[in-house]
Amino acid sequence: MKTVYTCFCTEIIHEGHLNIIREARRYGKVIVGALSDRALIRYNRFPTISQEERVRLYRSLDGVNNVVIQNDMLYEDVLSLIRPDYVIHGDNWRTGPESAIRAQVKQRLEAMGGTLIEVSYTDNEQVRKIDRQLREKLAMPEYRRRRLRQLIGMCPVVKAIEAHSGLTGLIAEKTVVAQDGRLDQFDAMWVSSLCDSTAKGKPDIELVDLSSRLRTIDDIMEVTTKPIILDGDTGGMAEHFVYNVRTLERMGVSAVIIEDKKGLKKNSLFGTEVEQTQDSIESFSEKIRAGKRAQLTDDFMIIARIESLILERGMEDALERAAAFTKAGADGIMIHSRKKDPAEILAFCDHFRVVDKHTPIVVVPTSFHTITEEELAAHGVNIVIYANQLTRSAFPAMQQTAEDILRCHRAKEVDDRLMPIKDIITLIDEL
Repeated sequence: MKTVYTCFCTEIIHEGHLNIIREARRYGKVIVGALSDRALIRYNRFPTISQEERVRLYRSLDGVNNVVIQNDMLYEDVLSLIRPDYVIHGDNWRTGPESAIRAQVKQRLEAMGGTLIEVSYTDNEQVRKIDRQLREKLAMPEYRRRRLRQLIGMCPVVKAIEAHSGLTGLIAEKTVVAQDGRLDQFDAMWVSSLCDSTAKGKPDIELVDLSSRLRTIDDIMEVTTKPIILDGDTGGMAEHFVYNVRTLERMGVSAVIIEDKKGLKKNSLFGTEVEQTQDSIESFSEKIRAGKRAQLTDDFMIIARIESLILERGMEDALERAAAFTKAGADGIMIHSRKKDPAEILAFCDHFRVVDKHTPIVVVPTSFHTITEEELAAHGVNIVIYANQLTRSAFPAMQQTAEDILRCHRAKEVDDRLMPIKDIITLIDEL
């Protein structure tokens, strides 16, 4: 009897999946692959039920003879193991980033003497409703909030990019690239104080209050599902910070990063060029402890940002603070530098990992931008934040367009380099 293989990554079975199984049964014994959690998160999906629950769901379907775990979105592991006569899939993967996966599967299958069968993608109101329900579930606070911790446990490195509006949130949410036959995407979003302030035309001195920042978060959350890390500046007074922790936790924010400075906030990349005052270890540790006492779930993370290298206080001071802040309950340590050479960041990570193997390390490679995520991960880094690149790319483009319209007294000269408005609109989901 011939073998037919198909891969599922769903948590809710609908008519489209049943149609795939019915079609597969015409050709032989049906084996369903359950895409593993690690593979799913690279596939622009995030599981809200366990891998074991998905396996049980697929096994319960009429016509399914066996279920296996598929650990590679390229099908390499299962094709080598099962050597199916047929692979069956909906025809919706012929276009977009998934076409790279299709090409790899087709090539591998043909080399083995197998055949790819594609059926028409089922698109009806029931299917669209189920897709919307899954997105809404992912966006709910209790699912979104815990996702950063889950990602840290599953990914070699978690990639976050700044978002300062609903539109930039959608870019962070939906940008997927195919490279070397694999799909890649951002895992989380960074809501930066600098970028939020800049989008509002205000200086980055904590002038934009938390109420305004929460509205930005709400705009982003309304249209996305990925976890959010908030730039919390200094965290403010400890007495205020505890209430802010509760608010962020209730909204579904995954983490807040607070820096060990006090007084009027000045952007760290100015370093010693402007007067900046570092908080004492004791005072900042107490702020961390107060925040941890206030939170109600184990999901929310308070991450301590250490400014010692920025302020040229030395490696010993940075490591002393990291140890103290971790002891106070910090769920992660962010180490920052404005040098173009990442050597001191890597040295910190190496020293810290000698005494602490588990506390997540966060870096923001704005100045030392030549280093790769893989190189950072090799030194124990868990989260890489691209903190302001979307803002910095948008401003010069908008400014140039405005200048060219003024010079030409019409829009024709700029139109060729602009994205069609209909392409932007396609980012936005309609109910």
